[in-house]
Amino acid sequence: MKLALVTETFPPEINGVAMTLGQLAAGLARRGFAVTVHRPRQRGEAGPAAATSPVSEILYRGLPLPGYPLLRLGLPARRALLRAWRAERPDVVHVATEGPLGWSALSAAEALGIPLASSFHTNFHHYSRHYGLGVLTRPALAYLRWFHNRTRITLSPTDELNRELARAGFRGMRLLSRGVDTCDLSPARRDESLRSSWGAGPDDPVFLHVSRLAAEKNYALLFRAWSEIRALQPRARFVVVSDGPLRKKLERAHPWAVFTGFLLRPELARHYASADVFLYPSLTETFGNVVTEAMASGLAISAFDYAAAARYLRHGENGLLAPVGDAGAFLANARRLAIDDPRPRRLLGLVARATAERIPWSRVIDGFARDLREVAASATPTKPARLSIRH
Repeated sequence: MKLALVTETFPPEINGVAMTLGQLAAGLARRGFAVTVHRPRQRGEAGPAAATSPVSEILYRGLPLPGYPLLRLGLPARRALLRAWRAERPDVVHVATEGPLGWSALSAAEALGIPLASSFHTNFHHYSRHYGLGVLTRPALAYLRWFHNRTRITLSPTDELNRELARAGFRGMRLLSRGVDTCDLSPARRDESLRSSWGAGPDDPVFLHVSRLAAEKNYALLFRAWSEIRALQPRARFVVVSDGPLRKKLERAHPWAVFTGFLLRPELARHYASADVFLYPSLTETFGNVVTEAMASGLAISAFDYAAAARYLRHGENGLLAPVGDAGAFLANARRLAIDDPRPRRLLGLVARATAERIPWSRVIDGFARDLREVAASATPTKPARLSIRH
């Protein structure tokens, strides 16, 4: 089966969506799919992936995403996609992002009568309020609904999000959850020399955070929690892995925390495993791969009860959960993880690791393959939907 995967983000770019799509594409290739990825050329990139890659790639022009210069936005490429798909017609087109390149893919596939699927990875309509653009929330949701309703199915990572989008008028919602690599991400990667470089002794708690450093990630609450932990536990250390628009501001405001910038997967795994606690205050995630990555690394986790945390964590057993939006409960859980006795943290981490071992990527990719085969089996082109804003 020939699959055209169209996305504005893909490895070697570093973010949760790129990682997810890389896993899915490679997994489908191992299952006999002929996968061609259509994506923007990334900054400093000479060409597509090496011939040893399990997927083929066709690169297009792109521009830095406004507000996120480390990410690229694909430019319109309808004519180029038409040429490519007339020369080698895919059995199904899967569109993973809703930018200009994704829009071009919808238009080209409809013109050629190629069955379409899509996936919903980012709550862009929720982001607007974090950038002083709350007035755009409704138009953004209308665009996303119009975009995804042009495809036969739309896949999202949680049942909760599927229900939310269905209530908003999205049709054909299906579940495409996430797995986690428990071989590369493992407590065995713990490195005492790395901990020493942070100033942490063997029993000193290290609090780790991994996420894009952007306004929608609720960093005011994270650093409020960390400040309370510092007051309770002077031996605690704090490490932030990743990069983004807020990095310089956060570094200036919190010089006592270690900021590493982006890390490649082997180094990221070492940082996860060398910490003890993972605090995740975000309320804008579609899933939150970092939660399952922290679980696989054996960390005690505190998060809000939604997305990945709601799906896989059980309060007091393999993590600590706060009701959605309850900042007081989140802070109380953070303080609970700062006590002198390391045994409660370690027990939560051990059970979290055991849970992660039961959510491999293989099961997720098998389900994705079944959905794509079902979509490809129907060759009747979809009818373009009208864009309307509901009141």
